[in-house]
Amino acid sequence: QVRLVESGGGLVQPGESLRLSCTVSGRIFSINDMAWYRQAPGKERELVAEIPRAGGTTFADSVKGRFSISRDDYRSSVYLQMNSLKNEDTAVYYCNVDKVITAGRQAIFDLWGQGTQVTVSS
Repeated sequence: QVRLVESGGGLVQPGESLRLSCTVSGRIFSINDMAWYRQAPGKERELVAEIPRAGGTTFADSVKGRFSISRDDYRSSVYLQMNSLKNEDTAVYYCNVDKVITAGRQAIFDLWGQGTQVTVSS
């Protein structure tokens, strides 16, 4: 069974850092675009950062210069390094993959992780 497993959330103070990890479990042949979204209480889910298979990255304006995203296709993983965290970064962070090809050449679309809570508070 293919699923996304996230880790790395927690409680930090403003200005501190966290690194989120997300791994695609199962026997994988290839992974397409990978991304991190977040949803704060009472707000809609928003894109935080995206890293396509072909390369390049995209960031929400609110996190540019503070967050970075990277992927390790050998480990079927994507990471979100969050620096200089602010109170307004508090949210549940979700990993997303738009397409996975399994070792059996099955295509699976729009996979989501279970979410990991990030709380920034003094």
